[in-house]
Amino acid sequence: MPYSLDLRQKVINFVENGGRITETAHIFGVGIASIYRWLSRPKLEATKVKRRQIKLDWKELEKDVKQNPEAKLAQRAKKFEVNPTAIFYALKIMKITLIKKQLRDRERNREKRIKYYQKLRK
Repeated sequence: MPYSLDLRQKVINFVENGGRITETAHIFGVGIASIYRWLSRPKLEATKVKRRQIKLDWKELEKDVKQNPEAKLAQRAKKFEVNPTAIFYALKIMKITLIKKQLRDRERNREKRIKYYQKLRK
């Protein structure tokens, strides 16, 4: 649960001025573990993580997609030594979609039907 910076400062000041941690937790409605965490931190400001350290290199994945557009998720996963779901979610976040197989099949079938009907007309 995110707490405001103002509340954190009030809690720390209360503890530093002689208040017990359990008493402080009860008064301010904050967990005891949160108070201990705030006391151990050098700064009380919230830390926002942009993107976590990950095993998968997205730039390399993007290059691989451009070089091998027909490769399957399992093949890419083996190459990058990660789970196929990691590849799937990375591609989803990067907004890279795979070629839709249905469209290609529909176009091929249409061409076959056209040729078939042309033969019938003759």
